[in-house]
Amino acid sequence: MQPKSKEQILETVRRENVQFIRLQFTDICGNLKAVTIPVSKLEDAINHNVWFDGSSVEGFTRICESDMFLKLDLNTFAIIPWTKENGIVVARFICDVFMPDGQPFAGDPRYILKKQMERAAKMGHKYFVGPELEFFLFEKGDNGELLPIPHDSAGYFDQTTDKATSIRKEIALALDDFGLDVEALHHEVAPAQHEIAFKYADALATADAATTMKLTIKSIADKHNLYGTFMPKPIEGINGSGMHVHQSLFDGEAPIFYDPNDAYKLSQTAKWFMAGQLKHIKAICAITNPLVNSYKRLVAGYEAPVFIAWGQKNRSTLIRVPRYAPGREKATRFELRCPDPSANPYLAFAVMLAAGLDGIEKRMYTPDPVEENLYELSVDEAKKKGFDVLPQSLDEALKQLESDMVIRDALGPHTYESFMRAKKAECEGYRVQVSDWEIDTYFEKY
Repeated sequence: MQPKSKEQILETVRRENVQFIRLQFTDICGNLKAVTIPVSKLEDAINHNVWFDGSSVEGFTRICESDMFLKLDLNTFAIIPWTKENGIVVARFICDVFMPDGQPFAGDPRYILKKQMERAAKMGHKYFVGPELEFFLFEKGDNGELLPIPHDSAGYFDQTTDKATSIRKEIALALDDFGLDVEALHHEVAPAQHEIAFKYADALATADAATTMKLTIKSIADKHNLYGTFMPKPIEGINGSGMHVHQSLFDGEAPIFYDPNDAYKLSQTAKWFMAGQLKHIKAICAITNPLVNSYKRLVAGYEAPVFIAWGQKNRSTLIRVPRYAPGREKATRFELRCPDPSANPYLAFAVMLAAGLDGIEKRMYTPDPVEENLYELSVDEAKKKGFDVLPQSLDEALKQLESDMVIRDALGPHTYESFMRAKKAECEGYRVQVSDWEIDTYFEKY
């Protein structure tokens, strides 16, 4: 994406008859927030920022210290494509959040990721990621009910004639208008499940892109009277939605993860980085799999990882190393398969990077790769073979986060405390609910 100047932006706004500007940022849970201003206030906003009340935003300030301001990242300027259709054209900027004294807000997820990227830069590394966000498109009930009604019965790579085929294309065109380089779009394994992949980039640009993609999918789905959802496991008994994250490090144009003499073409630095993620993965899960529902996906039998291991080509392991293709040294990478698309991408990439850098700094031991099909093992069988297991509930993942100072430090005290408070409340809210399963199982019997 080419850098944008104030003059270029103001000229585009005039030419395209933009009427409103949406200033976007995320809370700690990854929910997109926005302040909208009329276009007449844009130049002042660029020059002098935009003040807002942060006291009611999840994980932000207290009521007694609510004043904050948004600084527009000019490189994120884009016209929201679907707003052109109703004649009220809206553009957006993704913003950084600051305190009144001019210091970055410690709880801004974008700032947290920037800090880890600066840490990597001091080590001579630039962190690139390429996430694969899966999602579902569900029909709306007659009265707009929130019911998971699949719009199709198709499967992996199926060519269908239902409306989702054209909706995927419409989403891809909108993402292109935002400046995202879409690489592929297809139906996923489960009915009504889809994936649109875009090209990898540095972690900050990719987190911005993932946030943009979520908004785009939900907005265009709604236009077609569908629900677009990134809920990890909306329907029992079928595959859930993941956010597999491909990762690599570069020094300038040089791929740091590549070693021509290694059997897997992985450098020692790559293996240390991987070892750091394997070491801290249980705490990382609290961030990359942040919902009670996330752990309904991380079960055996549905192409989601359960055991902590790595291997080449092996999609049953937590970390998969794609096979090396001659002449594509820059594509040397590995894929972390446990994250899901409900995660805040800024926080997810920040803790993944922090864990990898910890592995490099401490030169952590990398276990041997695994090439057997781990999907065929029960938890007990895997433990007997020496495989460790991912957390099996959000509550368990939060306990792991409490004891992992590397991941806690990556979040910072403010975000760690706010995140834990919000997620413990979520666990407690789930714990005291009486579910349909309990009624069906116990009501008549007892």
